[in-house]
Amino acid sequence: MAVSRIEFEKKVVFKMILIYCKGHKHRSVLCSKCNELVEYAHNRLDNCKFGNEKTFCSKCEVHCYKPEMRKSIKKVMRYSGPRILLHNPILAIKHFLGK
Repeated sequence: MAVSRIEFEKKVVFKMILIYCKGHKHRSVLCSKCNELVEYAHNRLDNCKFGNEKTFCSKCEVHCYKPEMRKSIKKVMRYSGPRILLHNPILAIKHFLGK
């Protein structure tokens, strides 16, 4: 059974936030601020009007993140984007290919 695009994107965003959190030596495996960002991102994905036809959020016409959260997720993506290739290359390649 194939995983939906939304569920796959949730997995990717969780992994990227985890890489960011650990890389910045926050207090726990996933600090409260990073956990809040994961929950927010997952909520946004659950409510994405494009569903399984969605593209990368950065290329989307509809920006559904609040400005503060959008700034936070961009910071995470800039940090984690290159590093995810080392942490989980298969996940990263699937994400970049849109699979």
